[in-house]
Amino acid sequence: MRDDGNKRGQKITRRLYDARHILAVAALLAFGLVASGYLVLWQVLVGLGALFLAAAVPVRSRAARKRERLLQRERSEPLEAVVFATCETLADPAFILASGSILKYQNRAAVEQFGQMTAGAHLSSRMRAPVILDIVQQTMTTGDINTIEYVEKVPAERWYLVRVAPMTGFTSMKGGRELYMLTFRDLSESRRIDRMRSDFIANASHELRTPLASLFGFIETLRGPAKNDPIAREKFLTIMYEQASRMTRLVDDLLSLSRLEIKAHMQPTEDVDIIPLISHICDTLKPLAEELNVNIEVASSDDTVLVTGDRDELIQVFENLIENACKYGQSGKKVDVRIDRLNDAAHAVQVVVKDYGPGIPKEDVSRLTERFYRVSVEASRSKKGTGLGLAIVKHILTRHRARLAIHSVLGEGAEFTVIFNDQKR
Repeated sequence: MRDDGNKRGQKITRRLYDARHILAVAALLAFGLVASGYLVLWQVLVGLGALFLAAAVPVRSRAARKRERLLQRERSEPLEAVVFATCETLADPAFILASGSILKYQNRAAVEQFGQMTAGAHLSSRMRAPVILDIVQQTMTTGDINTIEYVEKVPAERWYLVRVAPMTGFTSMKGGRELYMLTFRDLSESRRIDRMRSDFIANASHELRTPLASLFGFIETLRGPAKNDPIAREKFLTIMYEQASRMTRLVDDLLSLSRLEIKAHMQPTEDVDIIPLISHICDTLKPLAEELNVNIEVASSDDTVLVTGDRDELIQVFENLIENACKYGQSGKKVDVRIDRLNDAAHAVQVVVKDYGPGIPKEDVSRLTERFYRVSVEASRSKKGTGLGLAIVKHILTRHRARLAIHSVLGEGAEFTVIFNDQKR
Protein backbone atom coordinates (compact mmCIF):
# COMPACT_ATOMS: atom_id res chain seq x y z
CA MET A 1 0.00 0.00 0.00
CA ARG A 2 2.85 2.39 0.90
CA ASP A 3 4.51 1.70 -2.48
CA ASP A 4 1.24 2.46 -4.33
CA GLY A 5 0.93 5.76 -2.42
CA ASN A 6 4.51 6.70 -3.28
CA LYS A 7 3.91 6.00 -6.96
CA ARG A 8 0.77 8.13 -7.02
CA GLY A 9 2.61 10.97 -5.24
CA GLN A 10 5.43 10.79 -7.80
CA LYS A 11 2.96 10.97 -10.68
CA ILE A 12 1.21 14.05 -9.19
CA THR A 13 4.56 15.78 -8.56
CA ARG A 14 5.60 15.05 -12.18
CA ARG A 15 2.37 16.56 -13.56
CA LEU A 16 2.77 19.70 -11.42
CA TYR A 17 6.39 20.05 -12.50
CA ASP A 18 5.39 19.76 -16.16
CA ALA A 19 2.78 22.53 -15.65
CA ARG A 20 5.07 24.81 -13.57
CA HIS A 21 5.33 27.60 -16.16
CA ILE A 22 1.56 27.86 -16.59
CA LEU A 23 1.03 27.79 -12.82
CA ALA A 24 3.67 30.51 -12.22
CA VAL A 25 2.11 32.84 -14.81
CA ALA A 26 -1.35 32.22 -13.34
CA ALA A 27 -0.10 33.00 -9.79
CA LEU A 28 1.57 36.29 -10.88
CA LEU A 29 -1.53 37.32 -12.78
CA ALA A 30 -3.79 36.52 -9.80
CA PHE A 31 -1.73 38.47 -7.27
CA GLY A 32 -1.55 41.37 -9.71
CA LEU A 33 -5.34 41.44 -9.84
CA VAL A 34 -5.44 41.42 -6.02
CA ALA A 35 -3.01 44.35 -5.87
CA SER A 36 -5.14 46.25 -8.38
CA GLY A 37 -8.26 45.68 -6.31
CA TYR A 38 -10.10 43.59 -8.90
CA LEU A 39 -10.05 40.43 -6.73
CA VAL A 40 -9.91 39.67 -3.05
CA LEU A 41 -7.35 37.27 -1.58
CA TRP A 42 -9.70 34.37 -0.84
CA GLN A 43 -10.90 34.33 -4.46
CA VAL A 44 -7.34 34.14 -5.70
CA LEU A 45 -6.51 31.33 -3.30
CA VAL A 46 -9.58 29.31 -4.37
CA GLY A 47 -8.80 29.88 -8.04
CA LEU A 48 -5.16 28.88 -7.66
CA GLY A 49 -6.17 25.80 -5.68
CA ALA A 50 -8.56 24.72 -8.43
CA LEU A 51 -5.85 25.33 -11.04
CA PHE A 52 -3.31 23.24 -9.13
CA LEU A 53 -5.87 20.46 -8.70
CA ALA A 54 -6.67 20.48 -12.41
CA ALA A 55 -2.98 20.23 -13.24
CA ALA A 56 -2.55 17.26 -10.91
CA VAL A 57 -5.48 15.28 -12.34
CA PRO A 58 -4.65 13.48 -15.64
CA VAL A 59 -6.77 14.39 -18.66
CA ARG A 60 -7.68 11.30 -20.67
CA SER A 61 -8.63 11.36 -24.33
CA ARG A 62 -11.69 9.59 -25.72
CA ALA A 63 -9.46 6.81 -27.10
CA ALA A 64 -7.85 6.33 -23.69
CA ARG A 65 -11.26 6.10 -22.04
CA LYS A 66 -12.37 3.54 -24.63
CA ARG A 67 -9.25 1.42 -24.02
CA GLU A 68 -9.92 1.54 -20.30
CA ARG A 69 -13.51 0.35 -20.81
CA LEU A 70 -12.30 -2.57 -22.95
CA LEU A 71 -9.76 -3.55 -20.32
CA GLN A 72 -12.42 -3.46 -17.63
CA ARG A 73 -14.70 -5.62 -19.77
CA GLU A 74 -11.90 -8.15 -20.33
CA ARG A 75 -11.20 -8.24 -16.59
CA SER A 76 -14.86 -8.83 -15.81
CA GLU A 77 -15.30 -11.51 -18.55
CA PRO A 78 -15.70 -15.01 -17.03
CA LEU A 79 -12.62 -17.19 -17.29
CA GLU A 80 -14.77 -19.93 -18.82
CA ALA A 81 -15.22 -17.84 -21.98
CA VAL A 82 -11.44 -17.76 -22.45
CA VAL A 83 -11.23 -21.52 -21.93
CA PHE A 84 -14.04 -22.19 -24.41
CA ALA A 85 -12.51 -19.89 -27.03
CA THR A 86 -9.18 -21.71 -26.68
CA CYS A 87 -10.94 -25.07 -27.04
CA GLU A 88 -12.53 -23.87 -30.29
CA THR A 89 -9.11 -23.36 -31.90
CA LEU A 90 -8.28 -27.07 -31.63
CA ALA A 91 -8.56 -29.15 -34.80
CA ASP A 92 -9.31 -32.34 -32.83
CA PRO A 93 -12.71 -32.96 -31.23
CA ALA A 94 -12.53 -31.63 -27.65
CA PHE A 95 -14.91 -31.54 -24.68
CA ILE A 96 -14.62 -29.36 -21.56
CA LEU A 97 -15.99 -31.27 -18.56
CA ALA A 98 -16.71 -30.30 -14.98
CA SER A 99 -16.51 -32.64 -12.00
CA GLY A 100 -19.01 -35.48 -12.26
CA SER A 101 -18.45 -35.81 -16.05
CA ILE A 102 -20.79 -32.89 -16.72
CA LEU A 103 -20.39 -31.29 -20.14
CA LYS A 104 -19.51 -27.60 -20.07
CA TYR A 105 -18.53 -27.12 -23.73
CA GLN A 106 -17.72 -28.99 -26.96
CA ASN A 107 -15.88 -27.44 -29.89
CA ARG A 108 -17.03 -27.44 -33.51
CA ALA A 109 -14.90 -30.48 -34.40
CA ALA A 110 -16.59 -32.46 -31.62
CA VAL A 111 -20.06 -31.45 -32.84
CA GLU A 112 -19.20 -32.55 -36.40
CA GLN A 113 -17.76 -35.87 -35.26
CA PHE A 114 -20.06 -36.89 -32.41
CA GLY A 115 -23.14 -34.66 -32.74
CA GLN A 116 -24.49 -31.84 -30.61
CA MET A 117 -24.67 -32.38 -26.84
CA THR A 118 -26.55 -30.24 -24.35
CA ALA A 119 -24.42 -28.23 -21.92
CA GLY A 120 -24.99 -29.58 -18.42
CA ALA A 121 -25.67 -33.12 -19.64
CA HIS A 122 -23.70 -36.10 -18.40
CA LEU A 123 -21.02 -37.36 -20.77
CA SER A 124 -22.64 -40.80 -20.85
CA SER A 125 -25.65 -39.33 -22.64
CA ARG A 126 -23.55 -39.47 -25.82
CA MET A 127 -20.37 -41.43 -25.00
CA ARG A 128 -21.45 -45.01 -24.33
CA ALA A 129 -18.02 -46.66 -24.34
CA PRO A 130 -17.23 -47.83 -20.77
CA VAL A 131 -13.48 -47.51 -21.32
CA ILE A 132 -13.81 -43.77 -22.07
CA LEU A 133 -16.12 -43.13 -19.13
CA ASP A 134 -13.72 -45.05 -16.87
CA ILE A 135 -10.63 -43.01 -17.76
CA VAL A 136 -12.59 -39.76 -17.38
CA GLN A 137 -13.67 -40.83 -13.90
CA GLN A 138 -10.14 -41.94 -13.04
CA THR A 139 -8.68 -38.58 -14.07
CA MET A 140 -11.28 -36.70 -12.05
CA THR A 141 -10.52 -38.86 -9.02
CA THR A 142 -6.72 -38.89 -9.15
CA GLY A 143 -5.91 -35.74 -11.13
CA ASP A 144 -3.63 -37.77 -13.44
CA ILE A 145 -3.55 -37.55 -17.24
CA ASN A 146 -4.93 -40.69 -18.94
CA THR A 147 -4.53 -41.76 -22.57
CA ILE A 148 -5.95 -44.78 -24.41
CA GLU A 149 -6.51 -45.97 -27.97
CA TYR A 150 -10.16 -46.51 -28.78
CA VAL A 151 -11.67 -48.22 -31.84
CA GLU A 152 -15.17 -47.27 -32.95
CA LYS A 153 -16.80 -49.96 -35.10
CA VAL A 154 -20.07 -48.24 -36.11
CA PRO A 155 -20.95 -46.66 -38.51
CA ALA A 156 -17.40 -47.12 -39.85
CA GLU A 157 -14.21 -48.38 -38.25
CA ARG A 158 -12.22 -45.49 -36.79
CA TRP A 159 -9.25 -45.34 -34.41
CA TYR A 160 -8.87 -42.57 -31.83
CA LEU A 161 -6.21 -41.58 -29.34
CA VAL A 162 -8.37 -40.47 -26.40
CA ARG A 163 -6.78 -38.18 -23.79
CA VAL A 164 -8.22 -36.79 -20.56
CA ALA A 165 -6.33 -34.15 -18.58
CA PRO A 166 -7.16 -31.72 -15.77
CA MET A 167 -6.99 -28.07 -16.81
CA THR A 168 -4.66 -26.92 -14.06
CA GLY A 169 -5.47 -23.44 -12.81
CA PHE A 170 -8.94 -23.30 -14.39
CA THR A 171 -12.16 -23.74 -12.45
CA SER A 172 -15.82 -23.44 -13.32
CA MET A 173 -17.21 -20.01 -12.36
CA LYS A 174 -20.31 -21.69 -10.95
CA GLY A 175 -19.39 -23.59 -7.83
CA GLY A 176 -15.64 -23.38 -8.39
CA ARG A 177 -15.43 -26.94 -9.77
CA GLU A 178 -12.32 -28.15 -11.58
CA LEU A 179 -12.38 -28.30 -15.38
CA TYR A 180 -11.08 -31.20 -17.52
CA MET A 181 -10.43 -31.56 -21.24
CA LEU A 182 -11.32 -34.72 -23.17
CA THR A 183 -9.81 -34.88 -26.69
CA PHE A 184 -10.05 -37.37 -29.57
CA ARG A 185 -7.19 -37.57 -32.09
CA ASP A 186 -8.21 -39.43 -35.23
CA LEU A 187 -5.65 -42.15 -36.04
CA SER A 188 -7.75 -43.81 -38.74
CA GLU A 189 -5.66 -42.67 -41.68
CA SER A 190 -2.33 -43.70 -40.13
CA ARG A 191 -3.80 -47.08 -39.12
CA ARG A 192 -5.14 -47.59 -42.64
CA ILE A 193 -1.72 -46.81 -44.10
CA ASP A 194 -0.05 -49.21 -41.65
CA ARG A 195 -2.49 -51.95 -42.64
CA MET A 196 -1.94 -51.27 -46.34
CA ARG A 197 1.81 -51.44 -45.78
CA SER A 198 1.52 -54.77 -43.97
CA ASP A 199 -0.80 -56.18 -46.63
CA PHE A 200 1.53 -54.91 -49.34
CA ILE A 201 4.57 -56.63 -47.82
CA ALA A 202 2.61 -59.86 -47.33
CA ASN A 203 1.27 -59.83 -50.89
CA ALA A 204 4.63 -58.94 -52.43
CA SER A 205 6.30 -61.75 -50.48
CA HIS A 206 3.63 -64.21 -51.63
CA GLU A 207 3.87 -63.11 -55.26
CA LEU A 208 7.65 -63.57 -55.25
CA ARG A 209 7.62 -66.80 -53.26
CA THR A 210 5.42 -68.68 -55.78
CA PRO A 211 7.69 -68.32 -58.84
CA LEU A 212 10.78 -68.83 -56.66
CA ALA A 213 9.36 -72.11 -55.39
CA SER A 214 8.69 -73.17 -58.99
CA LEU A 215 12.25 -72.30 -60.01
CA PHE A 216 13.77 -74.26 -57.13
CA GLY A 217 11.55 -77.25 -57.93
CA PHE A 218 12.47 -77.35 -61.60
CA ILE A 219 16.15 -76.81 -60.85
CA GLU A 220 16.14 -79.80 -58.48
CA THR A 221 14.33 -81.88 -61.13
CA LEU A 222 16.86 -80.91 -63.80
CA ARG A 223 19.71 -81.79 -61.47
CA GLY A 224 18.09 -85.13 -60.64
CA PRO A 225 15.59 -87.27 -62.55
CA ALA A 226 15.50 -85.08 -65.71
CA LYS A 227 19.25 -84.54 -65.84
CA ASN A 228 19.68 -86.50 -69.08
CA ASP A 229 16.19 -85.93 -70.52
CA PRO A 230 16.42 -83.27 -73.31
CA ILE A 231 12.63 -83.09 -73.82
CA ALA A 232 11.93 -82.50 -70.13
CA ARG A 233 14.85 -80.06 -69.91
CA GLU A 234 13.46 -77.97 -72.78
CA LYS A 235 9.99 -77.95 -71.22
CA PHE A 236 11.22 -77.04 -67.75
CA LEU A 237 13.55 -74.31 -69.02
CA THR A 238 10.63 -72.68 -70.84
CA ILE A 239 8.55 -72.68 -67.65
CA MET A 240 11.51 -71.39 -65.62
CA TYR A 241 11.97 -68.54 -68.08
CA GLU A 242 8.29 -67.59 -67.73
CA GLN A 243 8.53 -67.62 -63.93
CA ALA A 244 11.71 -65.53 -63.97
CA SER A 245 10.02 -63.06 -66.35
CA ARG A 246 7.07 -62.88 -63.98
CA MET A 247 9.38 -62.00 -61.07
CA THR A 248 11.12 -59.39 -63.22
CA ARG A 249 7.80 -57.72 -64.08
CA LEU A 250 6.81 -57.75 -60.43
CA VAL A 251 10.10 -56.22 -59.28
CA ASP A 252 9.88 -53.57 -62.03
CA ASP A 253 6.35 -52.64 -60.94
CA LEU A 254 7.41 -52.49 -57.29
CA LEU A 255 10.28 -50.16 -58.21
CA SER A 256 7.89 -48.01 -60.27
CA LEU A 257 5.56 -47.67 -57.29
CA SER A 258 8.46 -46.78 -55.02
CA ARG A 259 9.71 -44.07 -57.39
CA LEU A 260 6.20 -42.63 -57.74
CA GLU A 261 5.72 -42.46 -53.97
CA ILE A 262 9.02 -40.60 -53.56
CA LYS A 263 8.03 -37.84 -56.01
CA ALA A 264 4.26 -37.87 -55.36
CA HIS A 265 4.34 -34.22 -54.20
CA MET A 266 6.13 -33.01 -57.36
CA GLN A 267 3.59 -32.02 -60.00
CA PRO A 268 4.88 -32.32 -63.61
CA THR A 269 5.22 -29.12 -65.65
CA GLU A 270 5.86 -30.43 -69.20
CA ASP A 271 3.30 -29.85 -71.98
CA VAL A 272 2.39 -33.14 -73.67
CA ASP A 273 0.23 -33.60 -76.76
CA ILE A 274 -1.63 -36.78 -75.89
CA ILE A 275 -3.04 -37.45 -79.40
CA PRO A 276 0.29 -38.54 -80.99
CA LEU A 277 1.26 -40.14 -77.65
CA ILE A 278 -1.81 -42.42 -77.66
CA SER A 279 -1.42 -43.13 -81.38
CA HIS A 280 2.15 -44.27 -80.68
CA ILE A 281 0.95 -46.55 -77.87
CA CYS A 282 -1.71 -48.10 -80.13
CA ASP A 283 0.90 -48.75 -82.83
CA THR A 284 3.13 -50.42 -80.22
CA LEU A 285 0.27 -52.62 -79.00
CA LYS A 286 -0.95 -53.51 -82.50
CA PRO A 287 0.89 -56.89 -82.61
CA LEU A 288 -0.68 -57.88 -79.27
CA ALA A 289 -4.11 -56.72 -80.45
CA GLU A 290 -3.81 -58.73 -83.67
CA GLU A 291 -2.73 -61.79 -81.69
CA LEU A 292 -5.83 -61.42 -79.50
CA ASN A 293 -8.02 -60.62 -82.54
CA VAL A 294 -8.90 -57.19 -81.13
CA ASN A 295 -9.29 -53.99 -83.15
CA ILE A 296 -8.17 -50.70 -81.52
CA GLU A 297 -9.89 -47.54 -82.75
CA VAL A 298 -8.81 -44.00 -81.74
CA ALA A 299 -11.02 -40.90 -82.07
CA SER A 300 -10.47 -37.28 -81.10
CA SER A 301 -12.46 -34.05 -81.36
CA ASP A 302 -9.26 -31.98 -81.90
CA ASP A 303 -5.99 -32.25 -83.77
CA THR A 304 -3.94 -31.15 -80.76
CA VAL A 305 -4.76 -31.71 -77.11
CA LEU A 306 -2.14 -30.50 -74.64
CA VAL A 307 -2.03 -31.64 -71.03
CA THR A 308 0.48 -30.88 -68.30
CA GLY A 309 2.37 -34.03 -67.42
CA ASP A 310 5.35 -36.34 -67.65
CA ARG A 311 5.47 -37.99 -71.08
CA ASP A 312 7.01 -41.29 -69.94
CA GLU A 313 4.55 -41.66 -67.07
CA LEU A 314 1.56 -40.87 -69.30
CA ILE A 315 2.76 -43.53 -71.73
CA GLN A 316 2.79 -45.95 -68.80
CA VAL A 317 -0.79 -44.97 -67.87
CA PHE A 318 -2.40 -45.35 -71.28
CA GLU A 319 -0.31 -48.36 -72.27
CA ASN A 320 -1.56 -50.11 -69.15
CA LEU A 321 -5.21 -49.16 -69.72
CA ILE A 322 -5.27 -50.04 -73.44
CA GLU A 323 -3.33 -53.29 -72.93
CA ASN A 324 -5.73 -54.32 -70.15
CA ALA A 325 -8.70 -53.52 -72.39
CA CYS A 326 -7.26 -55.75 -75.10
CA LYS A 327 -6.49 -58.63 -72.72
CA TYR A 328 -9.53 -58.61 -70.45
CA GLY A 329 -12.02 -57.38 -73.07
CA GLN A 330 -10.75 -59.78 -75.72
CA SER A 331 -14.17 -61.38 -76.19
CA GLY A 332 -15.61 -58.04 -77.37
CA LYS A 333 -13.01 -57.92 -80.21
CA LYS A 334 -12.91 -54.13 -80.07
CA VAL A 335 -11.35 -51.35 -77.98
CA ASP A 336 -12.32 -47.69 -78.41
CA VAL A 337 -10.03 -44.87 -77.29
CA ARG A 338 -11.66 -41.43 -77.32
CA ILE A 339 -9.99 -38.07 -76.53
CA ASP A 340 -12.32 -35.15 -75.77
CA ARG A 341 -12.30 -31.66 -74.33
CA LEU A 342 -15.05 -31.01 -71.79
CA ASN A 343 -16.99 -27.78 -72.11
CA ASP A 344 -16.73 -26.78 -68.47
CA ALA A 345 -15.10 -24.12 -66.32
CA ALA A 346 -12.28 -26.50 -65.38
CA HIS A 347 -10.99 -26.73 -68.98
CA ALA A 348 -10.91 -30.50 -68.52
CA VAL A 349 -9.60 -33.09 -70.96
CA GLN A 350 -10.74 -36.70 -70.79
CA VAL A 351 -9.43 -39.88 -72.35
CA VAL A 352 -11.85 -42.81 -72.40
CA VAL A 353 -10.67 -46.40 -72.94
CA LYS A 354 -13.64 -48.72 -73.51
CA ASP A 355 -13.77 -52.44 -74.15
CA TYR A 356 -16.76 -54.64 -74.96
CA GLY A 357 -15.78 -57.71 -72.96
CA PRO A 358 -17.47 -59.44 -70.02
CA GLY A 359 -17.34 -56.40 -67.73
CA ILE A 360 -16.43 -56.15 -64.06
CA PRO A 361 -18.70 -57.03 -61.09
CA LYS A 362 -19.94 -53.92 -59.27
CA GLU A 363 -18.44 -54.98 -55.94
CA ASP A 364 -14.97 -55.20 -57.51
CA VAL A 365 -14.92 -51.84 -59.34
CA SER A 366 -14.06 -49.72 -56.28
CA ARG A 367 -11.10 -51.99 -55.38
CA LEU A 368 -9.44 -52.28 -58.79
CA THR A 369 -6.72 -49.73 -57.99
CA GLU A 370 -5.67 -51.50 -54.77
CA ARG A 371 -2.26 -53.14 -54.88
CA PHE A 372 -2.41 -56.83 -55.81
CA TYR A 373 -6.21 -56.80 -56.03
CA ARG A 374 -7.49 -58.99 -58.84
CA VAL A 375 -11.04 -59.80 -59.95
CA SER A 376 -9.75 -63.22 -61.03
CA VAL A 377 -6.31 -64.34 -59.85
CA GLU A 378 -6.01 -67.11 -62.44
CA ALA A 379 -7.10 -64.87 -65.31
CA SER A 380 -4.65 -62.17 -64.22
CA ARG A 381 -1.69 -64.55 -63.99
CA SER A 382 -2.55 -66.22 -67.30
CA LYS A 383 -2.39 -62.78 -68.92
CA LYS A 384 0.94 -62.02 -67.18
CA GLY A 385 -0.51 -59.44 -64.81
CA THR A 386 1.22 -58.50 -61.56
CA GLY A 387 -1.80 -56.97 -59.81
CA LEU A 388 0.01 -53.61 -59.61
CA GLY A 389 -0.83 -52.05 -62.97
CA LEU A 390 -3.87 -50.01 -61.94
CA ALA A 391 -2.23 -49.08 -58.63
CA ILE A 392 0.61 -47.55 -60.66
CA VAL A 393 -1.92 -45.77 -62.89
CA LYS A 394 -3.63 -44.30 -59.84
CA HIS A 395 -0.32 -43.07 -58.35
CA ILE A 396 0.73 -41.45 -61.63
CA LEU A 397 -2.61 -39.70 -62.07
CA THR A 398 -2.52 -38.49 -58.47
CA ARG A 399 0.88 -36.91 -59.15
CA HIS A 400 -0.61 -35.29 -62.27
CA ARG A 401 -3.59 -33.98 -60.23
CA ALA A 402 -5.81 -36.05 -62.53
CA ARG A 403 -8.34 -38.74 -61.65
CA LEU A 404 -9.50 -42.14 -62.89
CA ALA A 405 -13.19 -43.02 -63.19
CA ILE A 406 -14.25 -46.63 -63.78
CA HIS A 407 -17.66 -47.69 -65.05
CA SER A 408 -18.69 -51.21 -65.95
CA VAL A 409 -21.82 -53.24 -66.64
CA LEU A 410 -21.60 -57.03 -66.64
CA GLY A 411 -21.90 -58.34 -70.17
CA GLU A 412 -21.36 -54.89 -71.72
CA GLY A 413 -17.68 -54.24 -71.07
CA ALA A 414 -15.74 -51.72 -68.98
CA GLU A 415 -14.93 -48.04 -69.41
CA PHE A 416 -11.87 -46.35 -67.88
CA THR A 417 -11.87 -42.53 -68.03
CA VAL A 418 -8.83 -40.38 -67.26
CA ILE A 419 -9.73 -36.74 -66.54
CA PHE A 420 -7.16 -33.93 -66.57
CA ASN A 421 -8.40 -30.65 -65.06
CA ASP A 422 -7.25 -27.06 -65.83
CA GLN A 423 -5.60 -27.91 -69.14
CA LYS A 424 -4.54 -25.69 -72.00
CA ARG A 425 -6.98 -24.74 -74.74
